[in-house]
Amino acid sequence: MASHIPMALSLLHTFATQYPGGKQLWTPPSVATAPAAAASQSPPAAPSAPINVPQPQPQRTSTASSAASASASPPASTAISNLCENCQLRPKYSDGNKVHPYCSKSCANQAKLPSQPPSLTGSIPKSANCDFCGVRPKFFDGKRTHPFCSKACSKNATAQNPLLKSNAKGTCHAPGCQKAAHTNANGTAGSYCSLAHKTLGETICLMCKQAPKQAQSHFCSSTCADDAEKNAPMILEVPLGHATFKSVADQFKASWRHTGTICPPVRRIYKIVATQASLANYNAYQTKVEGSGHFVASGRSAGNENRRWHGTRRECTLGDKGQTQFCASTTCSLCCIVRSSFDISLWGTKTGWGRFGKGIYTSSTSSKSNDYSHNDCTSSLKAILLNKVIVGKGCKLTHDNTSLTAPPTGYDSVLAEKGGSLNYDELVVYTNDAIRPSFLVMYEP
Repeated sequence: MASHIPMALSLLHTFATQYPGGKQLWTPPSVATAPAAAASQSPPAAPSAPINVPQPQPQRTSTASSAASASASPPASTAISNLCENCQLRPKYSDGNKVHPYCSKSCANQAKLPSQPPSLTGSIPKSANCDFCGVRPKFFDGKRTHPFCSKACSKNATAQNPLLKSNAKGTCHAPGCQKAAHTNANGTAGSYCSLAHKTLGETICLMCKQAPKQAQSHFCSSTCADDAEKNAPMILEVPLGHATFKSVADQFKASWRHTGTICPPVRRIYKIVATQASLANYNAYQTKVEGSGHFVASGRSAGNENRRWHGTRRECTLGDKGQTQFCASTTCSLCCIVRSSFDISLWGTKTGWGRFGKGIYTSSTSSKSNDYSHNDCTSSLKAILLNKVIVGKGCKLTHDNTSLTAPPTGYDSVLAEKGGSLNYDELVVYTNDAIRPSFLVMYEP
């Protein structure tokens, strides 16, 4: 039996040279407590019982040793895998110089934690994967499992659905309520303590932020409506969980149609409060168009009113966090439009021409209007306007007509459709009273 020991140690030496890494992965029972130098010395006398040399088993090593092993030449009989050593789903990360053993920092950190018990089937259940990407395992911090695999996926999930953002303080967001917020099924804190307060948060008055708004209004009472009118023009921030926020943000996302691009997340929304005189002129025009078109009878809104996007230039930080005051610049297009609406007399001062003549241009495609949104200031957000527009009877065109100064006879606007000279739609009106800015939307570039 003693003759088997040199052969076993020889196998050990071969394994060590083929799997370098500066760290002994296992030791025979007889030399487990011996110093490393003993491996190069003569074998001890044969024991009375035979030694069964265990076969080397792969073990999870530290990041440093794994990286060293990845850069070394593997044995000819071992297949090279480009998959992350932790999740076995995504490719290993390469920084241009070397290939790391894991796909991300999240997997690298998770690999260092104590192993969690596998499922009875030996596979990872779908519920154990990230709630956003569905590919990598949820992050386990040693105490609990989080709903996402990484901070990046958590941020992206919140960007797509702001209502997923947890309440860090864990208290109800309803005005004056200090109760603990409801805990979601995934362990995160909600925004409200009860369904009643959730309803209040979604319908709260934008002026006083104390009571539910009235139907078909942004305010809870004539008092708040009068206060807003007295302070107009101005902008009022819409709370994150408000039904109005969801309506506008959903339209922005649904109308982002440029292929090959990802719709950026909406960060803030403001209701634009116009002066009484400005609204009176718009309402009078709406009544006139409705009188000739009878759109309500056909199931449409009065005057065939629609919400359309408009991108413009911003010189100041209006719309950024805490910035609700207009700047004094007469060339800041954003402030000028929000303060006093559109002015067709300024047509051509920016672009010098229009496909459909001298008019005010909007689009149902948010990604098209995004092309016209520019910052002449330092800001982490871009601005776009969602406007209410009296479409009336629209004349459909597919080719340019730069000579127009009014809609064709018998029509109230021009509906430039996709196809012909356009990749995306445009709506053009030719009078100031046909349009009013309704919401200022701030989003990531």
